[in-house]
Amino acid sequence: MTTGGITVALGRLMARPDDDGPVRIPRVPAREAAERELSDPRYHQHDPNPVQRALNWFWNHVDALFQAAAGVTPGGWTGLLVIVAVVVLLLVALRLRLGAIRRTPAPSRALFADAPRTAAEHRAAADRYAIEGHWSHAVQERLRAIVLSLEERVLLTPGPGRTADEAATEAGRALPSHAERLRAAARAFDDITYGGHPGTADAYALMSALDTDLQQAKPHLPTPTTGSRQ
Repeated sequence: MTTGGITVALGRLMARPDDDGPVRIPRVPAREAAERELSDPRYHQHDPNPVQRALNWFWNHVDALFQAAAGVTPGGWTGLLVIVAVVVLLLVALRLRLGAIRRTPAPSRALFADAPRTAAEHRAAADRYAIEGHWSHAVQERLRAIVLSLEERVLLTPGPGRTADEAATEAGRALPSHAERLRAAARAFDDITYGGHPGTADAYALMSALDTDLQQAKPHLPTPTTGSRQ
C-alpha cells in the first residue's frame, strides 16, 4: 500500500461533516475502524506484486550487506572494491595454476567388465537370462560367449579392453562370410548396453543362431603366394 493511500484512508476516518472540533474515538474501535478501512482494495491497487516484493526484499538485504561490509573495510567502498578485485585475481591465478577442470571420465565401452569367464559360462548365463525373459542380459551374454569362443579357437587375439565393434571387425577378417552378421551383433550389443534399447526374443534368437553357426565355421586362410622359379 502506498503512502498516499494511507493518507487518504486516515483522512476518510477522521472526517466528520457535522463536527469541526477534534474527533475522539476509543482506541479499540478506532483500530478496528482503521483496519476495515485499510482493507478496502482501492488502497492496494498500486501495491507491488509478490515477485516484486520478494525482489525488493532481496536487493534491500544485499544493499545492507554491502553497506555493512563497506563500513568495516578500511577506505570504505574503495577498500571493499580493492578487496573484491584481489579475490578475483587470486581465483584466476588458482584456475590457471590448476589447469582445466577434469571432466568425469566416460564409462568404458569394453566388452568384458567382470572377472574372466569361459565361453561356455557366458553361454549358460545367456540361456538362464533367456528362460527368465531378461532379453537384454541374454543378448549381452551371448555376444560375450561368441567372442570368447573365437578367442578359445585362436581366431581372435585376446583383448581384455576390446569393444564389441573391434571384436566384430577382427572376427570378420577371419570369417568373412559372417562379417556382416558379426557387425550387426555388435550393433545390437551397443544399442542395448549404451543406447538404452531393450533386448528382444528375436534379437536373442539371431545372436544364438550366429553363435551356433560360428562354432561350425571354418576360418578363411589366405593362400600363400609362391615365387616364380627360373
